[in-house]
Amino acid sequence: MNGLISAIYRARGVLLFVSVIAIFVGTIGAQVIPFVPVKTVASVLPLVGILGMLLVLAVVIPGVKLLPTWEPRTVTSPVTGRWMALNSPATRVPSHGVRAYGQTHAVDLVCDPADRVRPEFGTGIVLRYPTEYPAFGEPVRAMIDGVVVRVADSQRDHRARASLLGFGYMMVEGTLRELGGPRFIVGNTITIRGDDGVFALVAHLKQRSAIVGVGDRVTAGQPIGACGNSGNSSEPHVHAQLMDRASVWTAHGIPMVFGSVSVDEESEERDAMPADNEHITVR
Repeated sequence: MNGLISAIYRARGVLLFVSVIAIFVGTIGAQVIPFVPVKTVASVLPLVGILGMLLVLAVVIPGVKLLPTWEPRTVTSPVTGRWMALNSPATRVPSHGVRAYGQTHAVDLVCDPADRVRPEFGTGIVLRYPTEYPAFGEPVRAMIDGVVVRVADSQRDHRARASLLGFGYMMVEGTLRELGGPRFIVGNTITIRGDDGVFALVAHLKQRSAIVGVGDRVTAGQPIGACGNSGNSSEPHVHAQLMDRASVWTAHGIPMVFGSVSVDEESEERDAMPADNEHITVR
């Protein structure tokens, strides 16, 4: 029974996605399809969708209790320079409020250099251009040694949602993105399979910035792309996470720390995961 619960919990994202589509298609189809046999099938789809959602709800709590435990893995920071952490697992777990898409222990990093200005939230135009942010176009590095298994960098870099009105727009937009699946949430990504079977993903990359391809062998610290503002992103930043599978549909997140970083201007480097609003400096 535990195995079945774990399997359903792992596939909960797929089940919810299919359930929502079934409800939507069934509701619309029952109204507009004149062919009786098809109309009958369509009328049943909303019930199937509701049952699918109830199944997911039924396994959420026991599924979390059955999650495997991992020791934090030490990885190379995906960025260099001075960056600030947001939605950090050092502050709370799950760091992004949900365990979906393998992001239980994910962290967001925004570039906040001492010699350049990062636009403050609520200043300037409602939807700022991504080029106004120092993070945009900054190199993104491989966090682990391994082989590239997935590359997606075709999505455009949209304007930042760095105002109250823009953030509200992003909330509505995010709901619509969910209907398209995780690809439209994480935006442009590169996923690397480590030699130990762990997968490292960096997300929200700049359009057409990938400089590696599927099958390429990479080493930790090697440039692989550039920071962008694709997917469900409020401003240009790097989203980084470790997972136990390549697909964010079914992956569980794995904890990590960055090796040899300075936290909040500390003079000595150490292995650490910065908490929310803490800075790391990486040489």
